[in-house]
Amino acid sequence: MAKNTGNDYRKGDVRDRSQTYNSKNDTWVKRDASNGRFLEAKTSDNTPFKGVRKEK
Repeated sequence: MAKNTGNDYRKGDVRDRSQTYNSKNDTWVKRDASNGRFLEAKTSDNTPFKGVRKEK
């Protein structure tokens, strides 16, 4: 898991998670890599989650 440094950035990447773009809803969706469940969708803006790898 990524560690918060307290200086407005994270050190490392978020493991066991990935994200994909949902063009139907125009949102980025976070997915758990171990079981494939969708965790949450980012609705605040149209930018990807920070520190989470993108699916191909």
